[in-house]
Amino acid sequence: MTDEELKRIANEVRKGVVTAVHAAKSGHPGGSLGAADILTYLYFEEMDVDPAHPRKADRDRLVLSKGHAAPALYAVLAERGYFPKGELETLRHVGSRLQGHPNMRDTPGVDMSTGSLGQGVSAAVGMALSAKTFGDAWRTYALLGDGECEEGEVWEAAMLAGNRALDNLCVVVDHNGLQIDGPIEEVNSAMPIADKFRAFKFHVVEVADGHDFAQLRAAFAEARATKGAPTAIVCETVKGKGVSFMENQVGWHGKAPNDEQYEQAMAELGKAGEAL
Repeated sequence: MTDEELKRIANEVRKGVVTAVHAAKSGHPGGSLGAADILTYLYFEEMDVDPAHPRKADRDRLVLSKGHAAPALYAVLAERGYFPKGELETLRHVGSRLQGHPNMRDTPGVDMSTGSLGQGVSAAVGMALSAKTFGDAWRTYALLGDGECEEGEVWEAAMLAGNRALDNLCVVVDHNGLQIDGPIEEVNSAMPIADKFRAFKFHVVEVADGHDFAQLRAAFAEARATKGAPTAIVCETVKGKGVSFMENQVGWHGKAPNDEQYEQAMAELGKAGEAL
């Protein structure tokens, strides 16, 4: 798939994020919009998955450790064909399969229930260790937030992954510099994140623009080619990417747009899609 095709898909994913959060009247648009390109690349280019058989034993796994970005995961899964796109409008509604955080029991394509920050990466390490133990070829990917990297459990999991040389594990850090309470350097900075992963025996790839598909393509290729160590890809991203009034605004971490803001956001994304 070309980078232009991936850009068009990611733009549709962003529309899905805005639609879902607006319909729910709650949710987390900022981090979801910022992670849209990474998740689009994973599900449309990198990972071996089959929407017709979401539980096939030899599929690659994705753990959304930053589980509050569920709207982005759901929008990507819908674009990939796991369930109808119209279902995005049921986000957080009673009886919906699309809960506020991913639920592996109900939602096709969700490989791990997440939400408590730090725990998802531990589950991903366990999956990768299982595959190694039983000689399975599938790979495990985990998407973390940079604020999430303040959790001690992240580094306990990294310690085990590095010591077990889990080269079938790829951890991706969505590094937008913001968390719910403000800039990470003002809250409890985990920087330098890349050096920390190196200290835990990870091969590290730093991506200057986590919205550039050429850079993502090169980073994931390097991760796949790396043997004898897990890989951490640290991606510089923009929280709220694609919606002008949400970009780099910490206040959009966890609130829904009103009707006027929804119309503005969808108009901007519509224009972006036409330009592609």
